[in-house]
Amino acid sequence: MLTGVLKKVIATRYVLPLREGGSLPGLVEADDLGMYVVKFIGAGQGRKTLVAEVLTGELGRALGLPVPELALVEFDAVIGRGEPDQEVQELLKASDGLNLGMDFLPGSLGFDPLTFDVAPDLAARVLWFDALTGNVDRSWRNPNMLMWHGAPYLIDHGATLIFHHSWPNADRFVTRPYDASDHVLSGFRPDLAAADADLAPRVDEELLRRVVGLVPDVWLEEEPGFDAPEQVREAYVRHLLARVADRSWLPEVGA
Repeated sequence: MLTGVLKKVIATRYVLPLREGGSLPGLVEADDLGMYVVKFIGAGQGRKTLVAEVLTGELGRALGLPVPELALVEFDAVIGRGEPDQEVQELLKASDGLNLGMDFLPGSLGFDPLTFDVAPDLAARVLWFDALTGNVDRSWRNPNMLMWHGAPYLIDHGATLIFHHSWPNADRFVTRPYDASDHVLSGFRPDLAAADADLAPRVDEELLRRVVGLVPDVWLEEEPGFDAPEQVREAYVRHLLARVADRSWLPEVGA
């Protein structure tokens, strides 16, 4: 359920870097005593990765998909002074301000399609959702899924919405087909027609406006071709509405 705002916390301790991800996320403790996996604004992928994480993650949550809770993390670069790794320290210095955290799931395991099972209806909903958002990073090589207390969770959505890396060419992506040939859940008998019938009507203008409203202005400011954050938000809404209305991009995966 979307609340209209993301929870905001203040980082109190940098615990350790997580080197599994290319953006070098880190485990951070916050003033609510929670632990968060934080993606930093100073990473090479930049703020658009964080925008994609919020838009896609919160859209997935609104559609009932299992996405760990997201939070805005205010980070004071002074916290990272004790980090001995020069690369990590430079990243933390460049990330003073607002960053994005995902609720840490202690004891979670990486998803292995040969070990864990996923119900066909959930597999179909995840695959449909990834197709809508153009997620190129849910393959069997890199599932970006965790198993926690016996249930799957979807993580790392920074590689979605790739159209926003080239707004002048964004219209080309509206009908772009989604290649599900190496999607990690394509072998779990997903009924995409059923998922489409359920999810597509729910991705309407009201929902999309609520989701884009969760992105902080500071991550949308000074976007080339736009005069204000609200214009950028409108562009996201228009694009996703056009894509969900078309749906020629749906992959052909047997039920």
